[in-house]
Amino acid sequence: MKYFLTLIIAFITLIGCSSDTEMMNLTGTVKGLKKGTLLLQKFEDTALVTVDSVVVDGSSDFSFSKKIESPEIYYLFVRLKDGTLRDDRIAFFAENGEMNIKTNLNHFGSAAVVKGSINDSILREYDKLKQRYITKNLEYVEQRFQKDKRNSDSLEMELNRKQKALVSSKYLATINFALNNKEHEVAPYLMLSEAYNANKKYLDTVYNALPQKIKDSKYGIELESFIVNRKKTDTVL
Repeated sequence: MKYFLTLIIAFITLIGCSSDTEMMNLTGTVKGLKKGTLLLQKFEDTALVTVDSVVVDGSSDFSFSKKIESPEIYYLFVRLKDGTLRDDRIAFFAENGEMNIKTNLNHFGSAAVVKGSINDSILREYDKLKQRYITKNLEYVEQRFQKDKRNSDSLEMELNRKQKALVSSKYLATINFALNNKEHEVAPYLMLSEAYNANKKYLDTVYNALPQKIKDSKYGIELESFIVNRKKTDTVL
């Protein structure tokens, strides 16, 4: 009898643990926020909708519990006590399990530190890679501004060539990054958000390399649909 009860307790414990991992338990702190509302949002079709909210009154801590059907990008907004919705937001890759976000009210989006999501960690590594291309492009923009003062046609052609090559290089870097992280849902997301204009063969290459689990994810399904539509459109054109 004692052995039987032990088995039941162990089974209930396992169910409880399993239940926890099937929910996103998001906790966090917004330093400096004493009164207001935090909005948890995501895109449904093309509309950004609020899926949950929590009122902050006195404590800067917050928590959300939400079942994530498939890892995807969520957003955290702040509505201040006077009803003003802050312009900046925290975009993060949500997934089931324990997650934590720490930030402050003055630099709500830029100061955010997200923990607990492997997809989010990978996405932030990609952001570092992407920033190098953004910085280089800004250099070309500055050169173009200076060029306008000199009215140099040859420099204009050279800058056009460099910027075109930079775009191609970014696409290839994104594709390679996605292939290196094909075991995670962030891979098809990056193809949809950062490399959708790449040659169809590269989109196919990444999609075909995805494990079935990732193909069946939200962004895996969207990538497949996007590729099909691209092929149809290109055929018509």
